[in-house]
Amino acid sequence: MIIHSNSANLNFTMDNVLGETQRKMRSVLEIIRADLATVRTGRATPSLVENIVIKAYGGAQKLKLMEMATIATSDSQTLVISPYDKSVLDEIARGIMEANIGLTPSSDGNVIRINIPPLSEERRQELIRVMKQKLENGRIQIRQVRHEAMDIVKKQFTDKEISQDDLTRLEKEIQKATDDTMAAIEAMRERKEEELLQI
Repeated sequence: MIIHSNSANLNFTMDNVLGETQRKMRSVLEIIRADLATVRTGRATPSLVENIVIKAYGGAQKLKLMEMATIATSDSQTLVISPYDKSVLDEIARGIMEANIGLTPSSDGNVIRINIPPLSEERRQELIRVMKQKLENGRIQIRQVRHEAMDIVKKQFTDKEISQDDLTRLEKEIQKATDDTMAAIEAMRERKEEELLQI
């Protein structure tokens, strides 16, 4: 990266604005990725249930399911949940039901099995709408991060902390980071929509 200013301290500040902007955008992408994993397709995948919070040990602790059990797939339609502690088996099953995600657990006393029913066409379209809303929320957050970064560099220019060249370069780099992140969101949309439309 070419910095036009002579001050090493100023270079750090300028790079810091760009680095912080990219970090925030990556963070939004991670949130979107985790959020999209909860939109179920017709296939069994551990991400459907791993973040469900279970009230365990008589409600004394709240733990994510992935902290309490191994979650595997026995085939494309079945999840198998093996608790580390068999005494919480019923609480896990109850927690999955209470999460209200349309999955019904069945227990054999050792493991919990969840059969993932195939999606109806109507349900697929509903899930695509949900997915698009989640992605739009992510895009709004990215635009907000971009707006904040642009405000910072414009203020630095107004306060004569950076030159016109620095301002132009930083605005271009912030816009490039925004465009790259928006492209990554679009790629996520395409992948997820493809999954949802698979029969």
